[in-house]
Amino acid sequence: MQLQTASVSDVGGRSRNEDAYGEWRRAHLLGCVVADGAGGHGGGDTASRIVVDTVRAELERVAAADIALSAPNLMRILLRANDAIIDAQEAGGTLEHMRSTAVLLAIDELSQSAAWAHCGDTRLYCFRNGATLVQTQDHSLVQSMLDANLLENQDVRHHPRRNVLFSALGTTDEFPIATSGEPFPLADGDAFLLCTDGFWEYVDEATMIDAISHAASPSAWLERLAARVRDNARSGQDNFTATAVWIGEPQQTTVLHKR
Repeated sequence: MQLQTASVSDVGGRSRNEDAYGEWRRAHLLGCVVADGAGGHGGGDTASRIVVDTVRAELERVAAADIALSAPNLMRILLRANDAIIDAQEAGGTLEHMRSTAVLLAIDELSQSAAWAHCGDTRLYCFRNGATLVQTQDHSLVQSMLDANLLENQDVRHHPRRNVLFSALGTTDEFPIATSGEPFPLADGDAFLLCTDGFWEYVDEATMIDAISHAASPSAWLERLAARVRDNARSGQDNFTATAVWIGEPQQTTVLHKR
């Protein structure tokens, strides 16, 4: 099974980039993480970097112990990242209230399966044969309104309270972490996208899928989507970060997503 990855991260219209991303590989295993920090004045970028560093260290530890990168274990890894942020908050000052959303994807080439875990509004998508097969559900106010039929799907990206979250790493209170559950079977041509809200807010799912059919690689896919984000973004646009993972031959991925 061939795996190709690419990432993009941009400060947008902000003074600093509070997003972070990372990739980890060991033999037949791949791990990708994207995090979006909050707190300002150094807190947000510190929190997201703690998430990425902790996740990569934990993936290495778990793999070295021959423990499966299952959905429950990915949840435990994010909980370790939560603990690491809480420990760093004890320094006080600008770090005292820092938080971070996160999404973590793990792929096992031997079993040809994937698993993931996420909290907040940093999303994971899986596109297959020109359709959205997986889209994680945000832990946010607008998602709860959508679930209660109080909001239309097309209004989510523009709602004035779209940044109100119900889950983020860096809290001592109980908070939800969602996972993929059972191992997710992979197919050649699958395209995964992990991205912060500063990315998906300006690119809808139809555009994401259409861009696959015009891209020869995951990096070309992200370049097309990032250009769309910059074109659609408003003044003072948020940071945006995305990681793409393509399964199988790039030519096959492109063809399978043509309509």
